[in-house]
Order: sequence, then C-alpha cells, then structure tokens
Amino acid sequence: MERQWIMIDGNEAVAKVAHALSEVIAIYPITPSTPMGEFADTWSASGQPNLWGTIPLVVEMQSEGGAAGTLHGTLQTGALATTFTASQGLLLMIPNMYKIAGELTPVVFHVAARSLAAQGLSIFGDHSDVMAVRSTGFALLASNSVQEAQDLALIAHASTLQARIPFLHFFDGFRTSHEIDKIEPLTHEDIRALIDDSLVQAHRQRALSPEHPCIRGTAQNPDTYFQARESVNSFYQVCPAIVQQAMDTFAAQTGRPYHLFDYAGAADAERVIVMMGSGAETAQATVDYLSAQGEKVGVLNVHLFRPFSVHHFLQALPATVKTIAVLDRTKEPGSAGEPLYLDIVAALQEDWGRASLPRVIGGRYGLSSKEFTPAMVKGIYDEMLREEPRKHFIIGIHDDVTSTSLDYDPAFVLAETGLVQCLFWGLGSDGTVGANKNSIKIIGEETPNFAQGYFVYDSKKSGSVTISHLRFGSHPFSAPYLIGAGQADFVACHQFAFS
Repeated sequence: MERQWIMIDGNEAVAKVAHALSEVIAIYPITPSTPMGEFADTWSASGQPNLWGTIPLVVEMQSEGGAAGTLHGTLQTGALATTFTASQGLLLMIPNMYKIAGELTPVVFHVAARSLAAQGLSIFGDHSDVMAVRSTGFALLASNSVQEAQDLALIAHASTLQARIPFLHFFDGFRTSHEIDKIEPLTHEDIRALIDDSLVQAHRQRALSPEHPCIRGTAQNPDTYFQARESVNSFYQVCPAIVQQAMDTFAAQTGRPYHLFDYAGAADAERVIVMMGSGAETAQATVDYLSAQGEKVGVLNVHLFRPFSVHHFLQALPATVKTIAVLDRTKEPGSAGEPLYLDIVAALQEDWGRASLPRVIGGRYGLSSKEFTPAMVKGIYDEMLREEPRKHFIIGIHDDVTSTSLDYDPAFVLAETGLVQCLFWGLGSDGTVGANKNSIKIIGEETPNFAQGYFVYDSKKSGSVTISHLRFGSHPFSAPYLIGAGQADFVACHQFAFS
C-alpha cells in the first residue's frame, strides 16, 4: 500500500489520537497546549466519532484544577478520558494526579511542555513542568518530533490500559507543538491494532457502581498506609515491559520502531549524550555528521522517563562509553543535579557491572525555548574530550556570574545538502505567518518534497516581529533548530522598517 503523508503540527497530531481514544475530554486553555483542546472541541461539535463510534464529550472547566477533578470523577465511572495542559496548568492538577495514580486508574494527559513561572513568567518550552510532577506516580513518556508525538500518543493510550498506571505524554512546547512537519498519519486500522477492547472492558468493570460496590478513597492510619503504598510496586515493575510491548506491536503495524531508550551513533562510542525531547533530534543530526568524520560519539534518547528502567537503559548504552553528558531542559535550584542526571548516575552506580564506571557530567540547555544548535552539541562533545571536563555546566548562554557556561564555536553548522531554506520577516497579524503555513503545507502535500515550518514570535504575538523558518527538500530530514544567519537560500522582509 502506498504511503500517505500529511503536513501537520504536533498539537493537531496528538489531538487526533486523543480524540479517537476518549469519551470525555476535560480542558482548560493554556499556551502552548490550547490548540489540542480547540481541535478536539471542533471535531466533537462537527460530530466526528471516536474509535468506538461515539462522539467524545468535550467540556471546558473554569481552571485546570477543575479539569483534573472532572477527569478523576469521569474515570471512576469507567469512561475513557484525557486532557491537554502545560506549565502552571499541570501543577494545578497535582492533587488529582496523586489520587488517579494511587488508585491505578488508566488515563493519558498530553502536555506541551513549558517553563514554569519563577523569576518571571514564560509561555515558551522546556521540561520544568513535567519534572515537577515526576513523584505523582504518573508514567512520563517523551516525544522528540511531530511524527513521534503522534505515534507515542497512541502508545501511551495503549500502555495505560494494560499497565493501569496513568501516563503523561509530553513534547516540547512550541518547538514540537507548533512545528509543522510532513508525517505519516495513523489510520483507523493502526489505532484499532493497538487498542485491546478487553482492557477497555476491564477498566469499565472497575468503575464505582451500586451493581458491584467497592470502597475507594478511604483515610488510612499508620497501621495500613505504608503497606498499601508499597502494594503498587509490581505494577511499576512491569510497566516498562508493557510499554516496549506496545512499541513492538506498533512497529509491526506501521513499520516505525521505537524503544524505551533509542541509541544513535557509533557502535563503539566513547562519548555519549543522554537526553530527551526535540534536542535529541538535534544531537542525533550532529552525531551523524561527527560519526562520518570518524569520531566515536553517540546519543541516547530517553522515551520512557518514568518508570525508569535501569535494565533497558544499560542495554541501550554502548559498553565502550567512557564519558556521558546528561542534558536536562530544566533547572532544579539547590539539587545535587537535575532529574535525568541523577537517574543516570544512580543507574550506573547500582548496576554497571564492569571494571570502571563511565565519567558522568550534567548540563542544562534550552530553558524557555532558548535555541539549541548543532554547534552547541559539538561544544559538549569537545568538552568531554578534556582530561577534567566540568561536572556541571550550561550551554547556550554566557554565564558571566558563576562561570558555568561552555564555550562553543557558533560558526559550526551542518551542511544541509539538498534542502531549500527560507526566512520570512513579518509583523504579528500582518498575515506572514498564516501565508507561510499555507505555503509549506502546499509544498509538503502537493509535491514529493519533505517540508518543515517553524514560526518565531514573542509573547506579545500581535504587533511584534515574527520570523518564519521554512525548509523543504527531496529527502526526509530532522532539524528542530532555527535557520542560522547566512544559511538561508531565500530571505523576505515584509516590513520596510526591518530592512
């Protein structure tokens, strides 16, 4: 059967899967997740059914806390439900998240990961919000691209039904949620192949009902709470295998393989970066270039962050590794290290099983959508060559206060052979972004070209500078970073004042 391709952004790709697999969708809008709820509401209003032929009920609450409460109650009736959120909105859901996880209730929250308000508010993307809920008991599944956001959304829904652990599926706000890419869409048959109706029925049978009464949500004293809290261990122990099984079923159905940890690079790599999110795509593109030059480098991309499987991590890591750089897209002030870094150090310390442990260094990057480029990736690999690399560093900004930043050569670029790269400068609301969205969709869907569109604007949106970054070419590519100065084949300026 001939492949079908569509041009779509991450939010719409995820919303299509979530709408197809839900009966109730409780929403409250928050940037950059808002379009997911808007799409779902539009589809239900137009009578678009889900996988079982019913029209999902989309209800907008007065806050994210209300949306989470609605989900919790809905799930107790045996319905299939979901929500979309980000940033402070996700934090308002934390009390309900603890209850949903503690009661072993299947559900998927889809999060366009975004900065939390600290010294200031930011609508842009990093992993601060999802890292703030890692102790709730939700499984955390990360996607790196628009294609992955669609595919892993389905894998999350399939996994939660079998594992009974609730899932938080996240992808980078703006960088993935609003990036338009050419992807292979999931069909009704693909979704049907992943969803076991007997597991849906089992969820319904666990509903609160006077027909089969049970007790739930009790208060527990010291004589029982500890024992009951530990009773969930077996569910978390088998969850990674369940997710991998869903990934294997997905691969057999679609031909697109995924693993809990995906490695790319030299088989005998000595320097390896470990990270998750769209930055891993940038690292992989850089690794491909450096490996072709004979450098022994690699990148280990984390999909399932919680529950963290030490076994699968070590299985994916090259045995030849000497230095590991763990990159976190969040800051945890006062900690000995950021979350992913601490997990990697613990995993190696507990179960490496070889003569000498690899050296592990930790870095922060990309907070609030700060750009992360191949030049920065190369700078990190260069740092790992030093006899005493910095144990903790930041990349992408110049830290002239505590001197934690790495130097890198901004002139280093990947040769994007066979690609046409275009920049369009405009003013918010002048139509430039809208026209370019239409243009890149036409190029991607009406020609054999692969295409990507990404649009830069600040939180003022209307009336501020916008820059549209368009790429297209005859071969598939992954470039989740901006077109650099001097790299564009075509530049347009739609406001004389900018020239």
